[in-house]
Amino acid sequence: MRSRSSSVPEQTALDWTPQGLLAGVDEAGRGPLAGPVVAAAVILDELQPIAGLADSKVLSAARRARLFDEIRAKALCFCIAEASAEEIDRLNILSATLLAMQRAVAGLRLKPALVQVDGNRLPRLSVPAEAIVKGDAKIAAISAASILAKVTRDRQCEQMHESHPQYGFATHKGYPTPEHLAALRAHGASPWHRRSFAPVRACLTPGDGA
Repeated sequence: MRSRSSSVPEQTALDWTPQGLLAGVDEAGRGPLAGPVVAAAVILDELQPIAGLADSKVLSAARRARLFDEIRAKALCFCIAEASAEEIDRLNILSATLLAMQRAVAGLRLKPALVQVDGNRLPRLSVPAEAIVKGDAKIAAISAASILAKVTRDRQCEQMHESHPQYGFATHKGYPTPEHLAALRAHGASPWHRRSFAPVRACLTPGDGA
């Protein structure tokens, strides 16, 4: 079942910088056919800089894992949240992504004065926020959030692989690779699959639900 797209704020350009803590927010997992979408919010500590922060997609898995531990150890606070495959199917992927971001910001131990979000859409927040296109390559806190979200989701895919190895989640991380699509056709949808996504919907049997 498809739901109507909710109205979401457009990119906001602030002409002033509020004094206080800055939180960076990013997500991982909008494109895959399976698993949750994961978001992270991070407030870095200026007194404990972290070298090598960058968009998680340009880092090796080993480098991401090392930075994941360093961010968690040195950040003033962070929160990792998600929206499930069921929520993605019920809300649509954009709304579910914004919900995961909203949950991540709400889970921060400290309240930021400004939230900077990667991309061109903003979740509904109770604090000032701005959307920054390619922010994961420009803003250290967003880079840190992208690493936390990416590593967390990749590890979830490895757990999905343990319970359903026939799909190859550990390798393709849920993205629609030829191998993944072939597994879908051969085995149908797993409990992890997003049934509202066309390649999955095409493989559903009457008992799978749509």
